[in-house]
Amino acid sequence: MNTILKRIDPRRPFTITASGLRRITLGAVVEAGAVQGEALGASLAHAHGAARGAAAVKPRRTTQAPQRTLLVVAHTDRGSLDEHARQTLAAAALIANAQTQVALLVLGELKDDAAVLGADKVIELASFDRRAFAPESELQALAACVAQLAPAHILMPDNATGDGDLGRRYAAYARASVATHVAEISGTHVATYVHAKKSFATRALPDIVLLATGAVDPRLPFVGAGERLEIPSLVAASQSASTPYRDLGIEEIDAAQVALEEANFIVSAGNGVTDVGAFEKLAGSFGAAIGASRVAVDNGMFTRDKQIGATGKTVEASVYIAFGISGAVQHLQGIKDCRHVIAVNLDGSAPIVKRANLSIIGDTQATIASLIEAVGLARAARSQPGMPSTEPVAEGVAA
Repeated sequence: MNTILKRIDPRRPFTITASGLRRITLGAVVEAGAVQGEALGASLAHAHGAARGAAAVKPRRTTQAPQRTLLVVAHTDRGSLDEHARQTLAAAALIANAQTQVALLVLGELKDDAAVLGADKVIELASFDRRAFAPESELQALAACVAQLAPAHILMPDNATGDGDLGRRYAAYARASVATHVAEISGTHVATYVHAKKSFATRALPDIVLLATGAVDPRLPFVGAGERLEIPSLVAASQSASTPYRDLGIEEIDAAQVALEEANFIVSAGNGVTDVGAFEKLAGSFGAAIGASRVAVDNGMFTRDKQIGATGKTVEASVYIAFGISGAVQHLQGIKDCRHVIAVNLDGSAPIVKRANLSIIGDTQATIASLIEAVGLARAARSQPGMPSTEPVAEGVAA
């Protein structure tokens, strides 16, 4: 005997919940006619628009006069804070009470909206460059900022790109208490993993907190004041610092030699890439590292060390471009910490498109060919007299 299962008609009458979700009314039947369909569509669009508008407007964390300060210190990369720095700033905003202001000392130029990230005061020292090695100048600038603001605590990302080193240097310089690799933080204590991450060690909130990556969600339900603050003494202190070090610059290496876990710019191929040679040429033009989906690796297109995902490598690139990758949940897990995700795919409903910050719905090979041509034209333009030619194209894309 054949069993017939009735499909639930998605056009049946529904109500809109407070969160903007559509809830189908069971037992009701839709009458044929375009008028009711249009009315339902209009009500749904209105409800979703209202939900988006409510989500876009966030309240100020506090409007009270500050009695104390939490100071966050971080380097910028091409004018932006990376995900780790954003997490650290969010941590300070989350543990601050109504009488506490969150001040952000930025070493480098800042183009981000600091208020959205949770900062109440922003001190920008644009003369510093993350790619330059000037520990003594940064230390003196930080000391001058602390003398001016007298923060109760200082929070910094515990990374290998300057912030972690500066935090440890200042702790030794000021003889301050410090906690490193902090995986949990509150207004009263911090905690870090011990015994091969089988347990936590806790202590009272120290003078300096070096926060581990992934400890805090940077998405905040509120905003800060975001006011710019000029402190001339910081610039003077950093310029007067003498240093025994000589910066020899950064040695450029082939992007293909960079480990995927450390790569800042990654182009990744999936089953939709049919011309591997053209894809590798594009990666070379961009100066980007090469990654791949599990399917592409299983098909023999790339070696296993290029696989990105839950069963491969987890990456934290500033820019991640996925060519012809549908976006299985395992792959999305591997790129969850990437800052800007760009998807190139024929399927506009693919999971990778929903995750991406920017999507190109089109043929993968045609897009690769167009990008190679565009990069070539950009390099030719930069090589003309009067045009700078030292900045890599990859940095321009990542900005």
